[in-house]
Amino acid sequence: MANIVAREEIYRLTNYSLSGGEVRSSLGFSVSTEKVTSETFAETWMICGVVNPLAKVTLREELAFVSEASRNSRRIAGLCTGAFVLGDAGLLHGRRVTTHWAFADALRTRCTSTQVEADRIFIVDGPVWTSAGLTAAMDLALAMVEKDLGSDLAASVAHVMVMHQRRTGGQSQHSEMLKMSPKSDRIQAALDFAQKNLGKALSVGDLANAAHLSPRQFSRVFQSETGRSPAKAIEHLRLEEARNMIERGRHSLATIAHETGFGDRNRLRDAFVRGFGVSPQSLRRTSRTGKGSVHSDDGDAVANG
Repeated sequence: MANIVAREEIYRLTNYSLSGGEVRSSLGFSVSTEKVTSETFAETWMICGVVNPLAKVTLREELAFVSEASRNSRRIAGLCTGAFVLGDAGLLHGRRVTTHWAFADALRTRCTSTQVEADRIFIVDGPVWTSAGLTAAMDLALAMVEKDLGSDLAASVAHVMVMHQRRTGGQSQHSEMLKMSPKSDRIQAALDFAQKNLGKALSVGDLANAAHLSPRQFSRVFQSETGRSPAKAIEHLRLEEARNMIERGRHSLATIAHETGFGDRNRLRDAFVRGFGVSPQSLRRTSRTGKGSVHSDDGDAVANG
C-alpha cells in the first residue's frame, strides 16, 4: 500500500524459506517461497508467528539463518509469536519485546534475559521490532513506513487501508472500546462520537443524540450493553487517550488535560489516581526510564517504557 500511495516501488516483498517452493502454514494454507542462499539479502526481515509457538520446534538451520540475516540487515521483526523465533536465535538478550498477550509468560520463561512487556502493541528496541498478536503486525508495519517515509505518507496509507485508528507502540493490547464492545450499532455510534470529541464537554444528551435515542432510554441501554454508566465510560476513554499521550511524551500535562476533556492538570491528576493509582507525573517518569508499570482499576497491567 505504501508503494501505491507513493506511486513508486519503494518496497519489494518476497517470502523466503530454507528449501523454497510451497510451504504449508500453521493455518493450513500454502505460501509460495524463494529459497534462501548465502547471497540472500533484505533490509528488513519479518518473522511470522504460528498459532501455537510452544508446539513448534524451530529447526537449527532456520535459527542460524535468522541470526545471520539479522546481522546483515537494517532491522528484523518478530510478528506476534514470531518473537519466539527471535528469542531462540539469540536476538532478544537484554532487549525489550512484546508478543501476543496469551504467550507473554511463556516467552518470559523461555527468554529469561529478555524484558517482555505484555501490554504493548509493538516495541522497537534498536534493530529488533516485535509486535503483539495478529492485527498489531499492521500497526508495526505502518510504523516502519512512517520511519522510512514520514508521517504524512503513513497517514495516507492508513486511510487507504481503512484503519480505524493508527495505534502507537505504547498503546495497550486491551483497549477500552474493546472492553465495552456494545451489542448495538446505536451505542457503538455514541462511543465513536465520544472518542472523536473527548476534548469537548460530553453530556448524556450529546451521546443520546449520536445514538438517536432519548437520554433516559440511552442511559438504560448503554448500561445494559457496556456494564458501565455513560459518565464512567467517557472517563475511561479519556484516561486511555491521556495515558497514550503521556507515554508518547510530546505534550505538556496541561495540553493533555485540555485535549482529553479533563480541563486542567488537577482534574487530570485526580482521575489518574482514581483510575490507575498513580499520578500523570509518575507515569511520565516511568515511561521515560522504561521501568515499572501501572494498573487500571479493571486490573489490566500497563507496561511503560
